Amino acid sequence: MSQSRLSDTGRYLRRLGFDTAPPPTLDTLRQLQWRHTAEFPFETLSTLLRQPVPIDLETVERKVFEQGRGGYCYELNQLFLALLQALGFDARGITGRVVMNAPEGAWPARTHRLSVVTLDGVRYVTDVGFGGMVPTAPLLLDNRDVQPTPHEPYRIDISQDGYMLRAEVGDEWRPMYLFDLQRQEEIDYIVGNWYVCSHPESPFMGRLMVARTGEGIRKTLNGNSYAVHRIGHESERRTISDADELIALLETEFGLTVPPRELLRPAIKELLA
Repeated sequence: MSQSRLSDTGRYLRRLGFDTAPPPTLDTLRQLQWRHTAEFPFETLSTLLRQPVPIDLETVERKVFEQGRGGYCYELNQLFLALLQALGFDARGITGRVVMNAPEGAWPARTHRLSVVTLDGVRYVTDVGFGGMVPTAPLLLDNRDVQPTPHEPYRIDISQDGYMLRAEVGDEWRPMYLFDLQRQEEIDYIVGNWYVCSHPESPFMGRLMVARTGEGIRKTLNGNSYAVHRIGHESERRTISDADELIALLETEFGLTVPPRELLRPAIKELLA
């Protein structure tokens, strides 16, 4: 089902380094996904502050382009899908269940949003909203081989209930999320997003998770644990114990315009405690 239209496609494209609208090709899709994950951070500042997260397209555009923020999958992947459709891609939204770091056989809520794109009869999955392990290239859906990206290799396995995305981390193929191609309507995203940003058992509630990619690098912040992962090198990690230092990190390393400090500082102090 088509989403609402972007209010300013040109503004969006300029943030991604395009002066004019590129053609709807595989090369364009690769460039868009790679640049998007580097330009727009994954972040959960709203759920840290226990604020509602509206996901209508107008509000998401305002948050990202005017307020200098990022977002999570229901925001970033909705925004990205609207861009793909505006450029003429055959694209639609789908959903999945995050199993990363979950026990074997876990069947969590359907709380992840991503997209499937069809180019010349070939199907790809594309995702710009999966935090610190977001794929940085579109992945062939109907291919079981290892698929390289600018960062880690990924593969898509067929499971009994659909598909399983895995990433090679170290020497291990770790499960990321289960997904299928079931038709989704706006209400499906509204329900999933409500759970993520409102339910007391949501793993996002009161938590700070931030991620951004770059050339050969991933930066992640989980609570007060900051990590820089460089391809082919040992990860660099440090623990941050000062609220103002953490706020400065959000601004400098992740390029975020943070919420007002009188709101953010108490929440971060509580996090650090």
